[in-house]
Amino acid sequence: MGENITTSFILGHLNYWFFIILMMTGLYIVIARGNLVKKIVGLNIFQTSVFMLYISIGKIKGGTAPIFPTDMTIDPQIVYSNPLPHVLILTAIVVGIATTSLGLALIVRIREAYFTIEEHEIAELESKLSQKELELKVEDRL
Repeated sequence: MGENITTSFILGHLNYWFFIILMMTGLYIVIARGNLVKKIVGLNIFQTSVFMLYISIGKIKGGTAPIFPTDMTIDPQIVYSNPLPHVLILTAIVVGIATTSLGLALIVRIREAYFTIEEHEIAELESKLSQKELELKVEDRL
């Protein structure tokens, strides 16, 4: 009995398990990778999982599109799907595309300035640069 409930629970919520796996994959890529382009890809995977989660929440079994008839005779027996999650996700997709393009543009500028897109190499170059600036300040005081 307990095994049947667990199996039906897991299979009944399969889309949520998929979103969790996809979300954790995107989060792992953002945290674990040092390449800036891979971080943007991980961020996009994370965003896509959130989009899919909200769209699946907005779907109602047996629900129809929320389009009222032209004569405005509304049957109270008809079940309508909620359009709000879909509208919000369309806005989020536009924001996600803008964020991605801004991130990629910044990566291009970082590549031009540091000749690398690896996070640890940029940190090393920055520490060397700050060390040289500190040495120059000490020399100027003497």
